[in-house]
Amino acid sequence: MTPEDFITKWRPVALKERSTAQSHFNDLCRLLGLDEPVAADPKGEWFAFEHGVAKASGGDGWADVWRKDCFGWEYKGKHKDLKAALNQLLNYSGSMGSPPLLIVSDTDRIEIHTNWNNTVQKT
Repeated sequence: MTPEDFITKWRPVALKERSTAQSHFNDLCRLLGLDEPVAADPKGEWFAFEHGVAKASGGDGWADVWRKDCFGWEYKGKHKDLKAALNQLLNYSGSMGSPPLLIVSDTDRIEIHTNWNNTVQKT
């Protein structure tokens, strides 16, 4: 998949988060020449969609995409509040092993937030 193919496919999409997240992420993997989660880790031990987490505020949740020691990724619907998505990931961070990157996306925008210990977060 070329960058142009990716943009052409995803720019007009207006579906809800649940309908787009995994497909969008798989296309990003193809664009970057990387294995998607299911191909890379069929057991979901270190790279998975819908990774179960314990919320710092109590209860359980699901990170849309998780890669151990790398990132947590939360999708929202197009034009939705990415700050809310980041807060959701921050609530999950401890049970994900405090990954160094917290990534949020609405398929139109992708924000990468650093989450390094003892540093100020940057976007």
